[in-house]
Amino acid sequence: MISSPILNIAKKEILDNVRNKWVIILTIIFASLTLVVSYFGSIFSQGWQDFGVTIAGMMSLVQFLIPIIGLMLGYAAIIGEIEKGSMSSLLSLPVARFEIILGKFFGLGGVLSFTILIGFGIAGIVIGVNVSDVNYLDYLIFIGATILLGLIFLILAMFFSTLFKKRSTSMGISVFLWFFFNMILPIIFVGIMAASIGIEGLVSGDFPEWYHALTLLNPLSVYSALVSLNVGPVSTIEGISVSYPAFYSSGVMILILLIWIVGFLILTFWKFDRRDI
Repeated sequence: MISSPILNIAKKEILDNVRNKWVIILTIIFASLTLVVSYFGSIFSQGWQDFGVTIAGMMSLVQFLIPIIGLMLGYAAIIGEIEKGSMSSLLSLPVARFEIILGKFFGLGGVLSFTILIGFGIAGIVIGVNVSDVNYLDYLIFIGATILLGLIFLILAMFFSTLFKKRSTSMGISVFLWFFFNMILPIIFVGIMAASIGIEGLVSGDFPEWYHALTLLNPLSVYSALVSLNVGPVSTIEGISVSYPAFYSSGVMILILLIWIVGFLILTFWKFDRRDI
């Protein structure tokens, strides 16, 4: 059972974000983008598209938007409290440091998860009303995977928030992390593969299994693979079927995403416990 200090801290984070209008703004953004992509996102046909086509159109937007939202929610979670002086007051109460981390993670994670669920959920209801024979399971898988992706970048930001002495430094590293996982790391992976198999191998699209294993180091690639394995239209790019090696499975992808979350949650506990405040 979750202890009272954890619940109280989580409640405070939720209320703070509600007062700052984060929940309302993010919900509107997610719902609006999904509806726009569903109705206007296809160049092949006009009008409402089913969930599969909508998800395929949303993938690049989600991988662009969700990480930066998770990072922005978490970058000041610890250092922000320290700079304001409220962390010392919090630590003077009968509350353990791991309870502070858990409370903040549950609170901020709840805000992020709620906005994703409600924003995409509202859009899903509208699409479902206007499209026949919809596959709700595909859409639920997409929402669940998106929540996991957001939680990864949230806990990454919280971890780095325990490392630095200034909020501005934590914000700077959060921006760098977004560029690193969205742009720098994929370029590095492609460069390694190009040096190994040559340009002709890249053009053929016949990528070796070690490359697919290497890309699992990037949570964005894991997220993309998880959705692609479960949603038909996402697994096809410009009419070309995307094939994955045999060791790719939904279970493995979910496990990797959970390892990112739990692993950095433990690292955040460890670092915050050793920090002088």
